Amino acid sequence: MAKFTFNMPDVGEGVAEAEIVEWHVKVGDTVSEDQHLVDVMTDKATIDIESPVDGKVLEIAGQVGDTIAVGSMLLVIEVEGEVEDAPEPAPAPKAEVVAERIEVETSGASDANDALDADPEPEPLPAPTPAPEPRHEAKVLASPAVRQRARDLGIDLAQVKPAEDGRIRHGDLDQFLAYNAGGGFAAAGRARADETIKVIGLRKRIAQNMAASKRQIPHFSYVEECDVTELERMRAQLNSARGDKPKLTMLPLLIAAICKTLPDFPMINARYDDEANVVTRHGAVHLGMATQTDNGLMVPVIRDAQSRNIWQLAREIVRLADAARDGSAKSEELSGSTLTITSLGPLGGVATTPVINRPEVAIIGPNRIIERPMFVPDGMGGERIEKRKLMNISISCDHRVVDGYDAASFVQQLKKLIEAPALLLAN
Repeated sequence: MAKFTFNMPDVGEGVAEAEIVEWHVKVGDTVSEDQHLVDVMTDKATIDIESPVDGKVLEIAGQVGDTIAVGSMLLVIEVEGEVEDAPEPAPAPKAEVVAERIEVETSGASDANDALDADPEPEPLPAPTPAPEPRHEAKVLASPAVRQRARDLGIDLAQVKPAEDGRIRHGDLDQFLAYNAGGGFAAAGRARADETIKVIGLRKRIAQNMAASKRQIPHFSYVEECDVTELERMRAQLNSARGDKPKLTMLPLLIAAICKTLPDFPMINARYDDEANVVTRHGAVHLGMATQTDNGLMVPVIRDAQSRNIWQLAREIVRLADAARDGSAKSEELSGSTLTITSLGPLGGVATTPVINRPEVAIIGPNRIIERPMFVPDGMGGERIEKRKLMNISISCDHRVVDGYDAASFVQQLKKLIEAPALLLAN
């Protein structure tokens, strides 16, 4: 028998270290070649690291939340036969991207894909099943954060029935806890146990990036009300004749309006390298789309949004949002944005002040659509009261780069396109 030292592999160009997100083995476990050992997060991806050998785990490098340098010891495994005393760092293992990098996992926003075409009221949580059926632990689907929380609470995930698609989420744990608090539903107002949750992985990166953005960027926000009655009417007409094209939400129409407005306001579609003191005004619009996932907020990027029509935008929005949620998004699909759009969907409220996706210099936040009586021209020189659909557009800007006048002018020009949507389809 011999000891094999498995060093932290090279998991990407320019990556010097990675954070331990979740161990799948412990000291004393027997492992086989290609077995999943540990999840680590770099600044580019969360990666599954697999064993290069068969053997028994004798030592592991650290605990969840610790940072391990590339080339340093990750595990020591007892193997049969002889191995070199000081093996070279193992090559990069077969890796599956679980939750790709967020360049700045941006504002406290929700899924932009569902943002503006959702039902006015959020759906209620499904009721828990009173007699959960046990399932084999190997088939339980849950994110690392959900698994860690379940371990902290002493919950066997095999006893928790997921609400949808077979994956257990935090809401399912909440329902399980509520039902089992007293043999049934907990009484209204009943206190629940305090929780201590270590901030690791994607949530840690979100916290760091949000703190850096607010610490280094002097934000200012501007909000304007837009009448989207005609835009909504056009959207309905286009959907009624879409054939096999994807269903249009409000989002691709807003993106089209943004891309049509940006050429006159190049300071909005920019990135600021504050260390080099250089602002790059981008010609192409690589639009980040804040998307809520089980692992946290991600920002997949619509490349060259200015070159896509509304149907192509709609298809790309769905594809990227699905990839972000199921962990199949590639690194290049989650970096390089020049401007971000974010929304809280049906929870959007009257106005938001989103946090800038650093090093970008602006972020746009459409809010909830509401219906309200408005005075409109009656065509005879007077006015009449009419029910209209209204939506506020919020923008936050980096005041080091964007002046208030420029931000307001940009939104006012954007408003003209939104309120006269036929112009969106004009060349």
